[in-house]
Amino acid sequence: MSDPARARWAAIVATRLAGTAGALLGVVLLGRAQTFGPKLLGVAIVVSALWMIATVPRALARRWRSPK
Repeated sequence: MSDPARARWAAIVATRLAGTAGALLGVVLLGRAQTFGPKLLGVAIVVSALWMIATVPRALARRWRSPK
């Protein structure tokens, strides 16, 4: 990948995919948990993964924005 825009796009997509995988992991943990502790951990993982999906790609895009 010699084009920096393509590499940056791939990094943003990878961040979104990692966040989605984390959210799915949290949902699975939440569904299989029997006690309160693992359920709370599942909720925390889902919330943090959703936060990651919402904020990190936008921050990366803003960081890499071309000057006008």
